[in-house]
Amino acid sequence: MTERVFRVVSPLALLALWEFVVRVHLLDARFFPAPSSIVGEFFAFLRSGELVSNTWMTLQRVVVGCVIGGVPGVAIGLLMGVNRLARAILEPIVALLYPIPKIAILPLILLIFGIGESSKYAIVAIGVFFIMLINTAAGVRQIEPIYLDVARSFEIRRRSLYTNVLLPGALTNIFAGIKLSIGIAIVLAVAAEFTAAKSGLGFQIWNSWQTLQVERMYVALVMVSLLGYVLTLIGSALENAFVPWRPRQ
Repeated sequence: MTERVFRVVSPLALLALWEFVVRVHLLDARFFPAPSSIVGEFFAFLRSGELVSNTWMTLQRVVVGCVIGGVPGVAIGLLMGVNRLARAILEPIVALLYPIPKIAILPLILLIFGIGESSKYAIVAIGVFFIMLINTAAGVRQIEPIYLDVARSFEIRRRSLYTNVLLPGALTNIFAGIKLSIGIAIVLAVAAEFTAAKSGLGFQIWNSWQTLQVERMYVALVMVSLLGYVLTLIGSALENAFVPWRPRQ
């Protein structure tokens, strides 16, 4: 019970402290507006409809990009985890490409896909792909060998091996990858919206900076944070549903 109280009280105390230091002019309100003024701007922004539409656009780019990058990432990760030849071929390529900052290839993505929605989906998908591939392959490698030996002894079909043995065995790692991917996907989507979009929370942050609407910029930043938090909660709920054997903390 005490832990739950502190989880609520600690952020509220931080906001109260922020409000106080701004009110007594220890912080410059031009750069760090008081939480009360940010809340006021939030409701004004919400009534205009722009906040909802921009949040929806960013959410759409995150979800679509995660699906486009995550599904092949899981599929190839399963293959790499169980097939030594595939691992020998693909592991060096992944090791070379994964460290490249995905933001650094945004200009190339824009050249290939243009400034439409395809470029936002692509940059998110690329970032998510590597995370899901690496986590899935690691999950397969952690499966107890006895389960694979039993599957081979019964000569189950390859499709059944992947769907009934490898995928369930790697689910814990896959969901860990999903949680990591949510954060990466939001970062990449928002970064892409800075320069290559006319909508989305990233666009709103950049536009607010250009027009010196600092409170509105903070509202967009808070919405980015809330978006990540809500998506992570959804990921945890799905994990609890699909991985009931995972130990609860």
